[in-house]
Amino acid sequence: MATMAKIITHHRIRQSLCRWCFETLPLETLAREAAAIGYVGIDLVEPRDWPVLQAHGLICTMTPSHTIVKGLNNPAYHAECLASIRESIDATAAAGFPNVICFSGNREDHIPDHTGVIHTADALKQIAAYAEQKGVTVCIELLNSKVDHPAYMCDRSDWGAAVLRRVGSERVKLLFDIYHAQVQEGDIIASIKKNADIIGHYHTAGVPGRHELDDTQELNYPAIMRAILATGYTGYLAQEFIPTRDPLESLRQAAHICDV
Repeated sequence: MATMAKIITHHRIRQSLCRWCFETLPLETLAREAAAIGYVGIDLVEPRDWPVLQAHGLICTMTPSHTIVKGLNNPAYHAECLASIRESIDATAAAGFPNVICFSGNREDHIPDHTGVIHTADALKQIAAYAEQKGVTVCIELLNSKVDHPAYMCDRSDWGAAVLRRVGSERVKLLFDIYHAQVQEGDIIASIKKNADIIGHYHTAGVPGRHELDDTQELNYPAIMRAILATGYTGYLAQEFIPTRDPLESLRQAAHICDV
């Protein structure tokens, strides 16, 4: 397989990609070709595989931790989730990488959304000082509950903002998934502007379908990239679309679209 020419040249948006969307490719191939395009890292790679990234000059831009379904909105899961987050913070800090992911968990009958805000914030407060000490940012992900993650609680930017403003730490932020936010609530650029101070990471994908960022979908990604830059954002943005054609060609196209 021939190595592709570099596509990302402006680097105003630091682009990465999500491993799980491109699992048809061996990690070695994906890392080599991603670096050649100009991506700087790969999200959601387990620490045992980080040497593959590092061999190609890449970083892990978002470290995995606990599961999606059982999350921080239920105190019964706090000990398990926080132990996983702490372990991921340790590995991430040791490698000099930036972020660890976490999740609200699903809605449960005995936990209304406003109580879930309190429980989630209480959990994140327990790990915030440790994240600050280690220089790692913990990001709670916004996911849609309409299509992909039924019952997931952090399904609206306002809910995530309520949690993070209760925590009040520069090392605890929102992973703003543009695809999920568009499916759930729309108004993407206004939401980015409103919540810029609490956003620590971005994910992409086309809507509808979660596929390429091309003209078959409804989002204007160059305009969204410019809006992100206008907020002063300096973090990472990871491509998280499921390719419908050659995955490397799709990654090349997405890189070009977002390299504003």
